[in-house]
Amino acid sequence: MAAPPRRNKPQAVLFACGLNSVRSPMAAGLFRQTVGKETYVGSAGVRKGELDPFAVAVLDEVGIDIAKHRPMTFEELEDWEGLNFDLIVTLAPEAHHKALELTRTLAVEVEYWPTPDPTAVEGTREQRLAAYREVRDQLRERIKARFGWQPAGNE
Repeated sequence: MAAPPRRNKPQAVLFACGLNSVRSPMAAGLFRQTVGKETYVGSAGVRKGELDPFAVAVLDEVGIDIAKHRPMTFEELEDWEGLNFDLIVTLAPEAHHKALELTRTLAVEVEYWPTPDPTAVEGTREQRLAAYREVRDQLRERIKARFGWQPAGNE
């Protein structure tokens, strides 16, 4: 019988998607706001994209500034700071496959959180922003459910 997956609080979490330009930087920003600074968080992509202004706008609405985020690939992250994460949360299939490849050489847990790509939504600016807000809110709820939410303060 297989052991149940670890559900303890990791020391370092990496959020990963295809381009590191929308979902993974959004998730990392939401994680910092929700979980706090005691857990290190990063983000990476299979390929390198350009930071999406809609992602910046919908996080700004909830008090999170990701405007200075610079998208990077798994390889660039490894060169820059190493891949010293206990958990990789993948948000897109290609990132999930890449993370599973990494488990061959790294002792890292991988969780797949299928997350819609809001860049696929067409329409007015408001319709597009609504798609990004939906992804933001889904990610926030998933982060709260997985990692717990504890308000700042004395305990």
